[in-house]
Amino acid sequence: MFRTFDRYVLREVAVSWLAVTMVLLAVLVSGQLAKILGLAAEHGFPRDIVFALIGLTTLQNLVLLVPIGMLLAVMLALGRLYHESEMTAVRACGVGPARLYRPVYALALPVAVGLAWLTFDVGPAAYDGAEELRGKAMRDAQFGHLEPGSFRTFAGGKAVFYAESIDSSGRLTNVFVQRYEDDRVEVATAAWAEQRVLDGGQTQIVVLHDGERVEGVPGKADFRRIRFIEHGIPVVVREPGAGRDLAERKSTSAVFVSAALPDIAELQRRISMPIMVLVLALVAVPLAALRPREGRYARVAIAILIYFFYSNLVSAAQTWVAKGRIPPIVGSWWVHLLVLAVGLVLLHRQSPLTAWRTRAGSRS
Repeated sequence: MFRTFDRYVLREVAVSWLAVTMVLLAVLVSGQLAKILGLAAEHGFPRDIVFALIGLTTLQNLVLLVPIGMLLAVMLALGRLYHESEMTAVRACGVGPARLYRPVYALALPVAVGLAWLTFDVGPAAYDGAEELRGKAMRDAQFGHLEPGSFRTFAGGKAVFYAESIDSSGRLTNVFVQRYEDDRVEVATAAWAEQRVLDGGQTQIVVLHDGERVEGVPGKADFRRIRFIEHGIPVVVREPGAGRDLAERKSTSAVFVSAALPDIAELQRRISMPIMVLVLALVAVPLAALRPREGRYARVAIAILIYFFYSNLVSAAQTWVAKGRIPPIVGSWWVHLLVLAVGLVLLHRQSPLTAWRTRAGSRS
């Protein structure tokens, strides 16, 4: 009977976890999808770039949703058993609340291992890949879609480009360029120009041929006028490698050997994600124990509050470690211990011995 009961509870929790995680993922991805499609429509991203960004963003969001998905799944699955009095029948057969941890952790342990793989390996690669694709698409969109007879801005409005015509080889004729750099302005005109991509796409320039340029500081009289045969103007847009030093983009092996505080904080964050799954599973079992007249979803709001309290404290601890406000040895570990203690207190209050003592004290 007990093995049948374990399989039954495991199936209920697993189905609930898949359903909750998929619903939360759909909600979160839909918001990200709107941003990606808006960016793609504005800058003309290719279709394959859009699909790749959606996939990589989904992987990043999945890492965040697995812990709360586990908490809500256990709450909903066990809450149904309590609400429909199935747990009352099971308890009459001598099965205590602690027995529920066997099927719950039969799911929570492999989920935590899978989340560790996502967090340590897939997540950083997805984050880095998304930033790489987004930066490259932004650069190509700004630099590669020049239209004849229209002005085009680059570098956040610091450069303006105009070409009268563009032939099939990409050669531009009767070109005008205005570029701001610090407090100086440069205006150049040329008979023709071409686009060049250097350093594997990291540097892009417009090479002007047979023209002249005027440069100086607006409001001052020391402008220079120079004739040139060839003149290159860099088009500075968002580079695909921008932000590569961010800890989130680094591999787990890189942050593991690093002594920098932001890297140590990032490593602790990655370790914290699978730990959260196990701790929240422990908290969810006693929290799901409904009283006879409580509704099935009576404690879901409490569970959500606990999750946000937990995740926000972990994020705050990561920030404090990165800024040197608390030592790394303390890090976010105290947060896990605090929530674990809450779960143990809830479990202790649910134990039959505690309940018997409470009833005995009330009768006396």
